[in-house]
Amino acid sequence: MLDVRSYLARVNYSGPTAPTIDTLRALHRAHLLTVPFENLDIELGRKIVIDEDVIVRKVVELQRGGFCYELNGAFAALLRALGYRVTLLSARVARESGGEGPEFDHLTLRIDLDEPWLADVGFGESFLEPLRMQADLEQEDPAGIFRLAHTRERFRLEKAVAQGEWKRQYSFGLQPRRLEEFAGMCHYHQTSPESHFTQNRICTRATATGRITLSGMKLIMTRNGLREERMLDSEKARADGLAEHFGVHL
Repeated sequence: MLDVRSYLARVNYSGPTAPTIDTLRALHRAHLLTVPFENLDIELGRKIVIDEDVIVRKVVELQRGGFCYELNGAFAALLRALGYRVTLLSARVARESGGEGPEFDHLTLRIDLDEPWLADVGFGESFLEPLRMQADLEQEDPAGIFRLAHTRERFRLEKAVAQGEWKRQYSFGLQPRRLEEFAGMCHYHQTSPESHFTQNRICTRATATGRITLSGMKLIMTRNGLREERMLDSEKARADGLAEHFGVHL
């Protein structure tokens, strides 16, 4: 059984827990500000297992992060324990080439309250608070302006960029999924040389003023729109950076 108190302490949350939209917003933001998106187990040769108990333990007890299957899988477990109605959804991530990844490329969440909401604490740099699942509504978020386009029984998440253009992030259908259905793509992303997760070490989380990222040996800090980069000169410096900025000890 999930230990709700320990999970809430992990994300530094001490507010109301009634299953309302205000609570969801606060939990969503708290999760993104504390639990990093990271793929560090891959370089260590540690298998990432799609099992709810395992991923919750990794996030809560081991004070680690993870990638989408782990982070959204764990967050879904917390929300269910608090009384939310949660549906796992399969998403296809937009490619730079203009296409999309395969089904189960990404795991995102539908939360049903008086109306449906999109929640996602496992996509790296994206919205900080849940989005209304309403087509073509421009929604302001601390991380930018987002909208959900609706085409062919799918929603497409887009973020506003310069000159009034929109950048695709991923698309998803509404068919309910089970966590184990994502196991195949989880295996692919941690083993295939074509997966971007096997090509680079990444650890990143949102901050109150922007984002902090450790990509390979590069430490990137963005504060109020200003970006600062610094190359670390040793694996020790990298380990110290993981501990200092993300609370991660490998």
